Amino acid sequence: MNATTQDIETLGIDTVRILSADAVQKANSGHPGTAMALAPMGHVLWTKFLNYNPKNPHWNNRDRFILSCGHACILQYNFLYLTGYDLSLDDIKDFRQLNSKTAGHPEYGLCPGVDVTTGPLGQGFANGVGFAIAQKHLASRYNKPGFNLFDYHVYAIVSDGDMMEGVTSEAASLAGHLELGNIIYLYDDNHISIEGATDITFNEDVSERFRSYGWHVQDLPDVNDTHALELAITNAKAETQKPSLIRVRSLIAYGSPNKSGTAGSHGSPLGADEVKLVKQFFGFDPEKSFYVPDEVKEFYHKAGEKGIEKEAKWNKLFSDYKAQFPELAEEYELATKGELPKGWADDLPVFKATDPKVATRVASGKALNALAAKIPYLIGGAADLAPSTETNLKGFDSFTSENRGGRNFHFGIREHAMGSALNGMALTAGVIPFGATFLMFSEYMRPPIRLASIMQVSPIFVYTHDSIGLGEDGTTHQPIEQLASLRSIPRITVIRPADANETVQAWKVAVEHKGGPVVLVFTRQGLPILDQDKYGKATGLAKGAYVLSEASKTPEIILIATGSEVALIMEAQVKLEAEGISTRVVSMPSWELFEKQDAAYKESVFPKAIKKRLAVEMASPMGWHKYVTDEGDILGMTTFGESAPAEELYKHFGFTVDNVVKRAKAL
Repeated sequence: MNATTQDIETLGIDTVRILSADAVQKANSGHPGTAMALAPMGHVLWTKFLNYNPKNPHWNNRDRFILSCGHACILQYNFLYLTGYDLSLDDIKDFRQLNSKTAGHPEYGLCPGVDVTTGPLGQGFANGVGFAIAQKHLASRYNKPGFNLFDYHVYAIVSDGDMMEGVTSEAASLAGHLELGNIIYLYDDNHISIEGATDITFNEDVSERFRSYGWHVQDLPDVNDTHALELAITNAKAETQKPSLIRVRSLIAYGSPNKSGTAGSHGSPLGADEVKLVKQFFGFDPEKSFYVPDEVKEFYHKAGEKGIEKEAKWNKLFSDYKAQFPELAEEYELATKGELPKGWADDLPVFKATDPKVATRVASGKALNALAAKIPYLIGGAADLAPSTETNLKGFDSFTSENRGGRNFHFGIREHAMGSALNGMALTAGVIPFGATFLMFSEYMRPPIRLASIMQVSPIFVYTHDSIGLGEDGTTHQPIEQLASLRSIPRITVIRPADANETVQAWKVAVEHKGGPVVLVFTRQGLPILDQDKYGKATGLAKGAYVLSEASKTPEIILIATGSEVALIMEAQVKLEAEGISTRVVSMPSWELFEKQDAAYKESVFPKAIKKRLAVEMASPMGWHKYVTDEGDILGMTTFGESAPAEELYKHFGFTVDNVVKRAKAL
C-alpha cells in the first residue's frame, strides 16, 4: 500500500469519527462513543470485504451486514452515505429527527442499505443466524457446478451488550451446531456499558465461551490496527465450517481527550466543546461541522462503485444459469417476487361434517404438508415440538450441517432464537419460513414478533395448545393473556380458526400474506367439523369474521367466538332459538383481517341496530369490548387456569352451553 492511500484511509476513518460526533451533537441525542471507536472496523468492512451495490441495496447475492449494537447506527449511516447509497449529508445532519431516514436505530425499509432493524440487543446477532441458514439453503437448492449463485457472507458488529443477552447464547449455540461457516461477527470488546465498566456485571471469557459453542475465534488487541483486522477477516472467510467471532479490543470515543474510555461517551453527546477538542485531536478545523474532504468522498465512492460491476457479473451468471436450468431459475424468480407456484392450493384438504373431530393442530399439519408439496420454498420447523405442533414436513429431509437442502428445521428449545432467525430468513428473498411452539411460549418470542411487525416482514408463527382446553398441564402451559397481547401489536395478523376447514383457509391466508407476521393459533383438543353445506363457508375466514349461522328471523342477539368456542356457541344458538330468541352466530377468527374490510361488510356482520352481543373466548376479555358494545357481554378468562381434564375446566370456568345460554338470556 502506498503512502498516499494510507493517508487517505486514515483521513477517511477520522472523518467518520468526527461525522459521528457531529451528528450526535446536532441531534443532542445518540451514542457517539462506539461509532467513533469502530470507524476503522467499518472502513475495513466497506472498502475491503463487503460485497454490496449502493445502486441496488437488495441485490440478492450481496453480503448481509448487521449492526447488532444498533445504538451505534451513525457509524453505519456514515458509511452508507460515503459509499454512495441513496443517503445524503443532509440525512446525516437530520439524524434522529422526525421522518428522517437516519432514525435512532437502524430501520429496515427506512434507510437504504440497512438489512435488518436492530436496537434490542441480541436480536441482530440472532437475525444473522437466520440470514446464514437461508443462504446455505438457497445455495444447496440452486447452486450448480459453474454457477455459484449464492455464496455471500453474513457480517455483523456485535457488542458487550449483545453478548450479555440470552438470545445471543441461544443463537450462537444453534449456529455452532449447524456449522454456519458463512457467519463472520466482529465483537467490539470495549468494556463499557451505560452503568460503567462491564466488569460490574460481566467478566466471563467470551472467547472460550464461543469456542465451546463450536465457533472459530480470533482475538485482536487494537481496533486501530487495520492490517490485523484485514488478516483476521481473511482468516474467517477461509474457515468455511465454523462460524467466526473476531474479538476486537477498542477504546470507546477514541479521540475524545476527556471522555474516551468512559461510560459518559456511550449514550450521550460529547458536548460542543469536547467535539471541538476531538477535531483538534485528529487535525481537523474545530469550527467546521460535517466536513467531508473531497478526496475522502472520492475514495469511498470508488469503493462503493465496485459493487455495480460485481452485480453486473452476477446478473450475467444468472442469465446463463437461466438458460441451462430454466425450471429452477423460474422457481427462484417466482419466490423472490413473493408469488406462489401455479396450482399451489389445488390439493388442500377438505373436511366433511361427518368426519370425526379433528384438532386444528392436526388439520394444520395436513394443510401445511399439502402446501409444502406444492411450494418448494416453504420451509420451517419447531422449537423441539414438531410432533406436538404437527409441523413436520413429511417426505422431506431435515436441514443439518451435512444436508443444507433439508426443509425441516430443528431449532431446539430456543424459542427466542427461533423467532429471530425466522426474521432473518423472512428477510431473504426466496423463502417463506415458519416456526412453531405452544402459544404459551410465544412469550419467549415477543421481541422478534414485534420486530417482524415493525419491519413488515412475514414469517409465519405457528402456536398450538391455545387455551385451557389443553387440560392437565395446568396454569404454566395454559395461555390466558397471550391472544390479547399479540393482537395489540400493530401490523400483526392473528388467526384462530374454529375447525379444520377454517384452519386450511388460515394457511392459505398465511402463505399469501405480506406486510407483517401471521400468527396461527391452533387447538390441542379435537373439534367438530362445521357443516359448510348448512352453514357459512370457511372461506369467510379471509374476511376475518363472517356469519356462520343465521338467526331464524331478525336477530335479537349475536354470539361471537373464535377457535374451539365457536362450536360451543353453535350449540347455544340451538337452545336459544328453541326458546324463541333469534340468534346469529359469528365466527371471528381474525380481528385484523376483519378490520381491513369495508364499512358495508362490517355492518352486514355486526349491524349497529343489534346491540345485544356476547363474545366467548377462553382467554383474556381485553379488546372484545370493541365488538360487543356497551350493551354486550364477554365470557372470557379473568384468572389463570387450573390443572384438570379439559371437560372439568370448561365447567369450572363456565364454558358450557348452559352458561352461554344463561349469559345470553341475561342480555
